[in-house]
Amino acid sequence: MSDVTDIDSIIKQMYTTISGPAGAERDWDRMRSFYYPGAHLVRTGTDDDGVPCALVLDVEAYIENVTPIFKKMDFYEVEIARRTESFGNIAHVFSTYEARSAPHDTEPIKCGINSIQLYNDGSRWWIINMLWDNEREGNPLPEKYEA
Repeated sequence: MSDVTDIDSIIKQMYTTISGPAGAERDWDRMRSFYYPGAHLVRTGTDDDGVPCALVLDVEAYIENVTPIFKKMDFYEVEIARRTESFGNIAHVFSTYEARSAPHDTEPIKCGINSIQLYNDGSRWWIINMLWDNEREGNPLPEKYEA
């Protein structure tokens, strides 16, 4: 329960649950506990022709989507900067991340921003929705969101 009592904890633990060496089983039950029932995870980007696209997943579909990837590759994602806005029981977090093949690699394999909407039900925080985009040619990280 301590993972979800404040925004800092739930964001940190969200990154921890998806990180690990190739083939290591992730703690999917723990990850599920961060997301409100019906929450969406939305991967955005561009297709091979450069056209914007989005893949909308619920938590189970996300787990199914990334499990084969995590079986084959080391993946460590960490937050490097954050901007948080909150009002009452809601919060919006822009969380800048870097992903690496090993925790101490000097060069990330990708960077981007997670846009995370959270809700506090009076006893804990829930992730309601998360969508993200990666840095790429023509889509650099804005300086204001860098570490």
